[in-house]
Amino acid sequence: MTISIAARCARTGAFGVAISSSSPAVGARCPNVRASVGAVSTQNVTDPRLGPALLDALESGRDAHDALTLISASATHPEYRQLTVVDSEGRSAVYSGSKSLGINAEVTDINVAAAGNLLANPNVIQSMVDAFNASSERELADRLIGALEAGVAAGGEAGPVKSAAVLIATTVAWPSTNLRVDWDDDPITRLREIYTVWAPQAADYVTRALDPSDAPSYGVPGDE
Repeated sequence: MTISIAARCARTGAFGVAISSSSPAVGARCPNVRASVGAVSTQNVTDPRLGPALLDALESGRDAHDALTLISASATHPEYRQLTVVDSEGRSAVYSGSKSLGINAEVTDINVAAAGNLLANPNVIQSMVDAFNASSERELADRLIGALEAGVAAGGEAGPVKSAAVLIATTVAWPSTNLRVDWDDDPITRLREIYTVWAPQAADYVTRALDPSDAPSYGVPGDE
């Protein structure tokens, strides 16, 4: 069982995915982002090869719908896959194969695509998108975690959730935020706690990579 949301921030151009699942380490397999290109989630019965393939299709010039059509048609066992895509113009698309598990749902809007399977009810995904759209003044990772929280408040997944993650691409060649809870009884709450620690420092770690001489220290031993 999985809920996820892929999105583009219209204000900053950042891309991100937030996701939770009953499986361990969902962040290791499902979310994919690429700066200036897009955001993708591959889930249900996951094929991790599809995320990079979708981003490559977007980077080659295809829009979200065309990229999804191409990759879902060429995927092995596409009936088991659930895929979400948001492209560089904020166009979004979702593919849910015929063997998507349990109650499954999908919602697309400008700059956002969300989907889930084995849901407690069909309204969970719309609640996530509504929460995302109502928080445009906040940072993208904050909005995406908030969407997961809204999904839980709307009923969430049908069974216990064990892992969660948020992945963000800004303007650099690596994910500027990559936070994971791989196994926990309350992973979305833990993810929020980790983000609260991480958020004030996120930009500084980009500076440390690009210009260490201008980067602040945090007073850890050996780095005062």
